[in-house]
Parts: sequence; structure tokens; C-alpha cells
Amino acid sequence: MSKERYLFTSESVTEGHPDKIADQISDAVLDAIIADDPWGRVACETLVTTGIAIVSGEITTDTYVDIPTLVRDTIRDIGYTRAKYGFDCDTCAVLTSIDQQSKDIAMGVDHSDEERTGAREDEFEKMGAGDQGIVVGYACNETEEFMPLPIMLAHKLARRLADVRKAGVLPYLRPDGKTQVTVEYRDGKPVRVDKVVIAAQHHPKVNVDALLTPDLREHVITPIIPAELLDNDSQIMVNRTGKFVEGGPKADTGLTGRKLIVDTYGGVARHGGGSFSGKDPSKVDRSGSYMARYVAKNIVAAGLADRFEIHVGYVIGKAHPVSVYCEAFGTEKISLERIENLIQEHFDFRPAAIIQNLDLRKPIYKRTAAYGHFGRIEEGFTWERLDKKEILAKEAGI
Repeated sequence: MSKERYLFTSESVTEGHPDKIADQISDAVLDAIIADDPWGRVACETLVTTGIAIVSGEITTDTYVDIPTLVRDTIRDIGYTRAKYGFDCDTCAVLTSIDQQSKDIAMGVDHSDEERTGAREDEFEKMGAGDQGIVVGYACNETEEFMPLPIMLAHKLARRLADVRKAGVLPYLRPDGKTQVTVEYRDGKPVRVDKVVIAAQHHPKVNVDALLTPDLREHVITPIIPAELLDNDSQIMVNRTGKFVEGGPKADTGLTGRKLIVDTYGGVARHGGGSFSGKDPSKVDRSGSYMARYVAKNIVAAGLADRFEIHVGYVIGKAHPVSVYCEAFGTEKISLERIENLIQEHFDFRPAAIIQNLDLRKPIYKRTAAYGHFGRIEEGFTWERLDKKEILAKEAGI
């Protein structure tokens, strides 16, 4: 397919998907710790499978968290409250295996390379990055959220699936589900939705063709997909195997951090490789990615580019990143060199500065663990602010 016309697909999953259950549990543990101990170090991993949730990781904190109760409450909130759903918050086993963070890692976070060598300039250089890694931020102007259209529609469909289930509009739905949206682009702009795919876990007596498909059209697809993006050639595909009764951890093992592209930009942008959930903000996999999104969004919102991607490289124990690379895909309105200079002037990528500027030592993380970390104008999503937009546009002369 030519660059002038192409199809692009992104997917999302509901909060009841096994991998997302694991993400939410890991971030629930993080929130519980950071609410009482903002400086706690958390690297929490979760595995869920038939009848069991296993929580492990490296955690250093002065507070106490009742992890089994936290796990059960999270599973209950998602909707796995009956054994017939394949997973039950009250009867599943909960196992924990928690150690403290390695002293070798802690040493690099507590005392940066800049501090150890006597080159520290200010308090932001006392703390080093919690790991080596590459983070990526992206934004584009094709939606009001400055996100790619396919992933935004997929997220909204997935969230709507959960909403109509919890509200009792479609009471036969169960927590597991996936969505996928294919968008047709012409000359780089989204023009129509080509395909909508939904996989929704349901009661065994529900007929997919007679009931589920028309109900999802009416209560999920129509409220989310703008009518002008659908035409007679648009395809709606629901539960393509004919049924989806067995779901959740009984049907598929879930692991923290296994939905990286769902969490970010739906495959439109590149990915640094690190996951987010269960990690405190000293881990640049998370905080650095949030900062990179913050930069990219403000660059696009200021009109400096229609699409913008930024890569930042970190080394454990070092405050300053080792590399910053920008790409505007030919859509820049001023030179990339000028954009890079503006970024250097107005944004601080040192981990301590990121944590302070984005106010990341708060229990805000469980909400990020389903329906994407980006493109959400909600309390706590500080990396979605546009507070640099005006100054960037002014200094760029736009």
C-alpha cells in the first residue's frame, strides 16, 4: 500500500484482561506504599493464572502494606467476583515474595555520578537514574488528545466495554475483553475507520450474532466511533471464534508489563523497551517516558511540528541523560536544531527534576494501568499538561 493511502491498526484491552489485572495489582501496591512513604523504592511484578495471584519484586520502604488484601480488592474492583467467571477475588490464592532493592542499584540512585565525582551543580544532580534505558515520547495533532487516532479509539472502546458492564447496561458481559481499530490514512491524515474488532467475554447463553453484536454496535461502537468515520465499507467484527466465555486468568496467564504498545502509542511510535507498571518514579523507564510524552505533546500543541518523537537515553547512576534525539518526520515548522535548543532550554530530563516538576511522588499510578498512560486529561496525569505551549510558540515565532 502506498504512503499516500495506507491502513494502520492499534489495539487495546479492558481492565479485566489478565495482563492488565497484573499491571493494576502492581500499581496498586506502588500506590499504597508511595501514599505513606513517598520515597519508597518499588519494583513490583505480578503473575495471575487459574486460581492464583503471585506478587514478587524488590521493595524498600518504611511502611507496611497488606498485599493480599490489596490484591483481592483490586480484583474485586475489576469485576472478578464469582468463580463462574474463571477467577474469584475471595477464593483465589495470593502468594508474595518480596525482597529489598539491591544495594548496588540503590547506590546509583542515592548518589549520582555527578555527586560522586564532585561535578554536582544543584540538588537535582544528587539523584542518579535508577537504571540504564531508552525512553520515547510521541505526539501528533490528529486528535484533540494529541495522540494517534487508532489507539485513542481502541482505548475508548475498551473503556466503554467496562462501563456498560459495570453500569448493568449489558449485564451479561464479563471483565475480559480486547478491542482493535484499523484507520485509513490518506496523505498522512486519518479519513475513515476501516475495521472495528471487539472480543468481549460473555455469559455462556448469549448468542453472538443475535444479541452480542447488535448490542455492542448500539451501546459501545456508536457512542465512541464518530459516524462520519464509518461508511458502508467499514467492517465490524465481534468475537470471531463464535464465543468468548472462558476468559481472564483461567484462559490466559497475565504478567505485569506485557502490554507495552497498548500502554503507549499503539505502535505508531517507537518504544524504548521498558514497561511502566509497578515501578516507582526513580525508574526512568516510567518517569522518563512520562517526561518524553510531556515534551512531545507541548511541542506539537505549540505548533512546532505536526508529529514529534523524542528519544532519551539514560545510564544508571547518572543524572543527566546520555543522549536526546528528536524526529519530526518532515512536519517541523522550524528547524529541528531550533526545536532541540528550545527543549534544552525549557525541559529538564534529570530524574529528580522530572519527579519534582511532574509531581510523581503521589499515589497516582493504579489509574494509569488500564486504558493507556497517555492522552488522558485526568487528575494526576501531569505529563499531559500543556503549560509550556505558549512559551514555546512565542520563542519559536509561531
